[in-house]
Amino acid sequence: MWPVTKVIVGMSGGVDSAVAALLLKQQGYEVIGVTLRTWGSEEEGDSRCCEIDEARRICEILDIRYHPHNCTSLFRQKVVTPFVDAYLEGLTPNPCIECNRYVKWAKLMELADIFEVRYVATGHYAFIEKLPNGRYSVRKAAHIAKDQTYMLYKLSQEQLSRTLMPLGKYTKDEVRKIAEEAGLPCAHKEDSQEICFVTEGRYSDFICENTDKPIPAEGNFVDEDGNVLGRHKGIYQYTVGQRKGLGIALGYPAFVTKIDTKNNTVVLGTEAALMCDTFLCREVNFLSIPEMNAGDKVRCLAKARYHQTERPATLEMLSDGRVKVTLDEAVKGVSPGQSAVFYDENGCVVGGGIIVRK
Repeated sequence: MWPVTKVIVGMSGGVDSAVAALLLKQQGYEVIGVTLRTWGSEEEGDSRCCEIDEARRICEILDIRYHPHNCTSLFRQKVVTPFVDAYLEGLTPNPCIECNRYVKWAKLMELADIFEVRYVATGHYAFIEKLPNGRYSVRKAAHIAKDQTYMLYKLSQEQLSRTLMPLGKYTKDEVRKIAEEAGLPCAHKEDSQEICFVTEGRYSDFICENTDKPIPAEGNFVDEDGNVLGRHKGIYQYTVGQRKGLGIALGYPAFVTKIDTKNNTVVLGTEAALMCDTFLCREVNFLSIPEMNAGDKVRCLAKARYHQTERPATLEMLSDGRVKVTLDEAVKGVSPGQSAVFYDENGCVVGGGIIVRK
C-alpha cells in the first residue's frame, strides 16, 4: 500500500501526544503532527483538547510537519448533539468514546489517506494487539492507573490495524521525564479532567444552551414505592448513582437509583438499591472476538464505569442484537447511557457496549 515509515500523530498540545510523536520519530518514522480543532470559536478560544498554538510549537521543537484541521461540524454532529440528547433522555453518556471512533480516528485516517500515510498514532496509554485469530484489540497499559482501553472499545478493526500507540509501556512520570529531557514546554502541563467542550459552568447550563428540544420540566422525587419525597429541577440535571447536589434532605444518605422519563420522576433510594448484577448493552462492538450469534455465551471480566474494577461476568447474545451481562457479584454504578467494557484474562478488550435501561 503506502510506505510504513510515515505516521500521522494526533497532537493535542499535551505531554502524551508530544512524547508519542517524539518516540515515533526516534524509532525512524517520518512524523506528521495533526491537531483536530473540535470545539470553540475565535471569540471563545479553543477547547482544552484543541490547543493549536501549543501543538504547533511542539512540532516546531520536534522538527516535524504540522497541520491543524477543523472538524467542528462533525464534532457537533457526532459528539455534542448525542451528548445533549442523552441527558435530555435521562441517560449519562460517554462523549469521549464517541469522539474517538467517529471524530478523532475517522478524521486522522481520512487525512492519512490524503497524505498517503499508512499509520495514525495517539498518546493513549494502551497497546494494540493483533491476536492469533487475526483480529485486533487494545490491551491494557503497563501503568494500570493510566490505562485508557475503556475509552477505545468502539474502534473498528480497520482503525486498529492502522494505529500505533507508543505509550503503552510507560508511566506518566516516565512520559513527563522524556518530555522534560527533550525540552518540550508541555512536560509538566496538567492533564485535562473535564469534558473538553464543557469549559465553563455546569453540564445542565451547557445542555440548555445547545439544544432546540424542549427542556424537561421540574417533577417529583419519589422513593422505590412511588411515594413523593420532594421536587426535582428536571431529569437532565441528574444521573444514576448521584448523591451530591440533590437539594433534598431525607435524614439518610440518598442516591439517584432510577430516572423515569415517562413519568418525569427521579427515584431516590439507599446505596443498597444501586447494587446490580444483570444489565443489557446495545451497540456492542467486538474487538478480540467476532460478533456473537444469538444464544452464544462468553466468559469475561466486565466493568460498567471507567474507574471501576473489572468483575467476572458472562455475556449472552440475545436475539434482538443486545448483549445480556451477568456479573458473578453485584456492583454499584451501573448507569444507563454509560459504557460497559469486557476484557479477557490477558487484559485485551473483548468488546463493549452502551448500557440500557432494564
